[in-house]
Order: sequence, then structure tokens, then C-alpha cells
Amino acid sequence: MQHTEFASDNTAGICPEAMEALLAANSGHMASYGNDDWTRRACDAIRATFETDCEVFFVFNGTAANSLALASLCQSYHSIVCHKLAHVETDECGGPEFFSNGTKLLLAGGADGKLDMRGVEKLISARSDIHYPKPRAVTITQSTEVGTVYSLEEVRALGEGCREHDLAFHMDGARFANAVASLGVSPADITWRAGVDVLSFGGTKMGMPVGEAVVFFDHDMAKDFAYRCKQAGQLASKMRFLSAPWVGMLAENAWLTRAAHANAMARRLGNALARLPGIAPLFPVQSNAVFVSMPQHAADALKEKGWAFYSFIGAGGARFVCSWATQPEQVDALVADVKACLA
Repeated sequence: MQHTEFASDNTAGICPEAMEALLAANSGHMASYGNDDWTRRACDAIRATFETDCEVFFVFNGTAANSLALASLCQSYHSIVCHKLAHVETDECGGPEFFSNGTKLLLAGGADGKLDMRGVEKLISARSDIHYPKPRAVTITQSTEVGTVYSLEEVRALGEGCREHDLAFHMDGARFANAVASLGVSPADITWRAGVDVLSFGGTKMGMPVGEAVVFFDHDMAKDFAYRCKQAGQLASKMRFLSAPWVGMLAENAWLTRAAHANAMARRLGNALARLPGIAPLFPVQSNAVFVSMPQHAADALKEKGWAFYSFIGAGGARFVCSWATQPEQVDALVADVKACLA
């Protein structure tokens, strides 16, 4: 069966716009380590997308993007506030702590996988003595680990709070495209205009073969970041193959068109599953992920039929993720088998 994969948008292939650019970059000889025309074009395309003169760096994966970005904001005696379900806490093998030489993550709660300033302030005001790691940064995931999306007002409130408390503001945007497509706002409005200092801009999940972009809206924070990338083994010698797909994806807003499709498939799936007896939505479907609870026997039977999905990501339950490549008939086939497994 070719329609069984709903475990992650990582499992989809390369979308056409990224592939065309990648193939076009595979022509002739070009300067290495980012000194090529494709990397220049990609950086310019990202600056145009965000309507500002930002600093752009390309790395291989999201763990490096988040870990190195956070490390650049902190000293080893600092702390970073994140949601207790944040990927940087649960799924990056201590990367942020490792690359920052020990910066501590402070975990906050929050409904629907989202931080709010009240929770942040509770943590950062708990202690101010020298024996406690000094709060330095806040990081949020957009869209979140449970598929929800921070509204423009929510990001602005966090941005204002960070400024008030002299905290750097990082956004883990592994699925940033899905969030922007869901909100219908400009990338600039939901990032630097709302107070975000640095964004880990996800490329892989939007349909690229490999690679993420670290986008600094504060130039001072980007100082020496190139050295961090080199030291961490994240400086690609043939950088054009990391950067070229960005040129293809950002042209004519292909990244948002593809993300909007993935979101639409998730809404189709979420709406259909919610109508089945025994299935209960766990979170609002606001991006490309659907979280539901289902009887264990049904989940086991669904996996026996060959369907791939996670049951340990986020806050539990069953997680189904749609990608740029998900088709309506695949969604409908999944729903039909869920219904059969419930019987």
C-alpha cells in the first residue's frame, strides 16, 4: 500500500519546486561553503519573504538549527523558558544544553501546547539569587508540537513580555509554513514585527530534501554564528544543495501553497475522524497535524493494516500528520479503515 504513511511530514518526498531548483543547481562548478550564487539568491529570497535585512544561515537539520540558535543567545549560566512539550526539551537529545555548554531549560505548562507570558513570568520570577540559572531567553514552537498555532496576538504578547524582561525571543519554526498558511498573516508580522529575534525556519517538513534556515532578525545576535555552524559540523561544503531548494520553494509562494494543502488535508481528516463514535479530538486542528484519542484495540488494528502513525508524540493519543504530498483519497482510505477498526 502506498497510502499508509501518516507518521510524519518528514516521510514525504521532495516537492516539485524544490526538486527543480535542486536539479538546476547541479550544473557546472560553483564556489563552495556558501560562496555561490544559489546561496546568495536563497538568502535574498528569505530577506524578501520577511521584508527585512536579516542574517541567514543554512544548516542540515532542525536539531542543529534550534540548538545552535539558542546557544548563540545564552551563556552556560543562563536558562531558557520553553513549554514542557517543546521539541527542544523532549526530542533533541540535550542538544540545546550541549551546544550552550550547560544552559538550563525551564519548563512551563500552557493550554494546547502553547506558552503564555503569565507562565513565563512565573518561572523567571521564582528566584533571582546567584544560585539559580539566570533567565535569558524564551523559545516557542510555531506551529506547536500538538498542531496548534500561536495567533498574532499571542506572539505579540510574548514579544512584549520578552522586551520588558530583557529576554531574547526564539521561534522553532519546523512547521512555520503551516502556521503562516493557517493564520493568513505575513511572515514579517508573525516574527520580527511581533518581537521574535531569531527563527529556525523549517525546510524539510515543507517539502525540501534536507536543510533548515536560521534567520536572525537581530544582527548583533548573529555575531560569530558562522563559527558555531562550522564547529558543529553544520557548514556544508556544497552549500548550493542546501540553499537551492529554498529558491524554488519561496518563488511564487510555493511554500505557502504546499503548506495550505497539507493543512487542508489535516482538516479533512480531523473533521471525518471527529464524526466517528469512539474517537475524540485532543486538540484543535490548526495546522497539518491531527491528534485524537481512540480505543487501544482500534489503534493496534489500524497499525496491523499497515497504517503508520505515532502514539507517543506530544501529549499522547494518536497523531496523524499530513504533508504536501497527502491526497484526499489517502485521507478517505484512512478514515474508512479507522471506522472498520472501531467496529
